Amino acid sequence: MNPPGTATTRAPVHDVRAYRAADAAACLALFDGNTPDYFAPGERADFTRFLDALAGEHGYLVIEAAGRIVACGGLTLSPDGTAGFCWGMVARQRQRQGLGRQLALARLQQARQHPQVRQVVLSTSQHTEAFYAGLGFRVTGRVANGHGPGLDAVDMVLLLDER
Repeated sequence: MNPPGTATTRAPVHDVRAYRAADAAACLALFDGNTPDYFAPGERADFTRFLDALAGEHGYLVIEAAGRIVACGGLTLSPDGTAGFCWGMVARQRQRQGLGRQLALARLQQARQHPQVRQVVLSTSQHTEAFYAGLGFRVTGRVANGHGPGLDAVDMVLLLDER
């Protein structure tokens, strides 16, 4: 319960929708705004190829606020019952406003729509490790500079039956 005279403020829920090819430039701008702190510059070519060829088959999502794309991320599916978060990002100036959580929860909802999926994995950096831990993910591995100089690769998993 809140002390008298205070109120809780919830982050507004924004529109989540499927990625369209016309969104590529906006998603690349999100990537650029998060480089080099969250992505290595050399990853841009991989992200561009992903958007051009694979985004549709990986259920890539975007979040819009006031007609602008402010977050994006996808989900891979493997036959072994594993889903994986891929290429998730939030506009730099919109971080810590609930958008990352909304995007993660939307992708977890996607995963749960597939009865064969038992776990969700991701590889992130030390900068967002605590965020994902707060959603229930646990660390399974760590490689110093694994995503590039100053960007450790932190592998994490969430078992869906432990929701």
